[in-house]
Amino acid sequence: MNPGSNSSHKNLETDLAVIGGGGAGLAAAVAAAQRGVSVIVLERRRSLGGNSMKTLGVFAAESPVQRRMRIDTRRDVCFKLAMDYSHNKIDPKIFRAFVNKSGDTVRWLEEQGLKIFDVPFFYPGQVLRTWHCAKGGGTAFITVLAKSCKTLGVRIVTQARVRRLWLDEKGKLTGIQATRNREPFRVKAKSVVIATGGYAGNKKLLEKYYPLGIENIFRIGLPHMGDGLLMATEIGAGTEGLGTLQLLGPGLHDSLTLSYLAKEPNTIWINKKGERFIDESCGLRHFESVNALLRQPDKLCFSIFDSGIKQYLVENGLSSGRGATYRELRVKPTAWLDDLQLEVKNGRTKIADSLDEMANWMGVNSKSLKVTIEDYNTACENNYDPIYGKDRVYLKPLRTPPYYAIRCYPGILTTIGGIKINEHMEVIDKNDNPIPGLFAGGNDTGGWVSETYDINLAGVTFGFAINSGRMAGESAAKFILGENS
Repeated sequence: MNPGSNSSHKNLETDLAVIGGGGAGLAAAVAAAQRGVSVIVLERRRSLGGNSMKTLGVFAAESPVQRRMRIDTRRDVCFKLAMDYSHNKIDPKIFRAFVNKSGDTVRWLEEQGLKIFDVPFFYPGQVLRTWHCAKGGGTAFITVLAKSCKTLGVRIVTQARVRRLWLDEKGKLTGIQATRNREPFRVKAKSVVIATGGYAGNKKLLEKYYPLGIENIFRIGLPHMGDGLLMATEIGAGTEGLGTLQLLGPGLHDSLTLSYLAKEPNTIWINKKGERFIDESCGLRHFESVNALLRQPDKLCFSIFDSGIKQYLVENGLSSGRGATYRELRVKPTAWLDDLQLEVKNGRTKIADSLDEMANWMGVNSKSLKVTIEDYNTACENNYDPIYGKDRVYLKPLRTPPYYAIRCYPGILTTIGGIKINEHMEVIDKNDNPIPGLFAGGNDTGGWVSETYDINLAGVTFGFAINSGRMAGESAAKFILGENS
């Protein structure tokens, strides 16, 4: 979305400067402007939205939508589940503030014109319904927030890269330094919110902070360079959660439908040794199954099925990626068939008449592959997987050529973590004290998620972006208006 921002940008002055025009940044801008402070949003790209454009819905508990649909999803339950899932590795005050705010934030968005069409389950068997999906997905959220910015008089400057935070001779935050069309300029501000979206595009930072290495991990989200992290730490901000990547898999780069097929629980997943390594139905919770894939040689696996399974999927649809996701993305239930043929031409998928031919393409020992398939077929016949305990619903033998194999790797949606914050979204320095006037939200911040994305609370990353942005904007407004004392 291009807001058509004013090209004049020199000698700007405002109450609040927001760095980043994605979900967190725009939410911060709207929340602050609603309190009566002046706001300028600086977005590095040509258009607004960031990774928020790729989402479908936000997490919320005890929202007006849930009440209307008689969905009982309580804040306390969500909070305790998150703490248990993370083994208490997250900051309880930050997550509690987020959960408590989330339901009201849905009200806030609806009052701005957002249309929530459903609160669906993310995967079969999910207990809590938290995923609030909007007509138009992430684009709808950004459209609504951008419209509110315009109504409230928020100024938006695109193609503006903020280089550093501007401090006076006493070390007080007084604004930002930026460039646009290679021309430097400054924005004088009483407060700043950082919402630049992480560092998934910065290879040096990924190599520095991610312990398992980034080889063979493909990027799905935008190549954010960590500008917010770098400028915050430059003035003494503390850090938390560095090296936390939001990963999913197995999957393929640039192929949504075939990635759903690759994670299909009715398939069998084979590593370079020709062996299974997981209960494939874990693919329905693909933020967890990727952890097993990361342990495999070269972080590589092959998702394999035969003509019989293919026909079953044609007739019954994929187990993952159906329902709300496919409807809103306007994806045909059998769209994966076209992508399958395309990936064969691209060399990332193989169709073979024999397992020997398939093993040769995969680069695995043919005997090992055959033994694995035979053992798996026996498990299917016995309706019992003696190794991984796979649900018998998904136990389907591979006996009918041709066989299909998809070469798969982990994918990174975004990084999460870096800037240390408290429950008010204040940036914390290395001595655990707030840096006056500096706030942050979204994926730039740490303390609210552990190593593995909690899919039980579907929509939690986008939900945190919107809610933390809103809270950062409100906190910044209080600071500007002198209401913190």
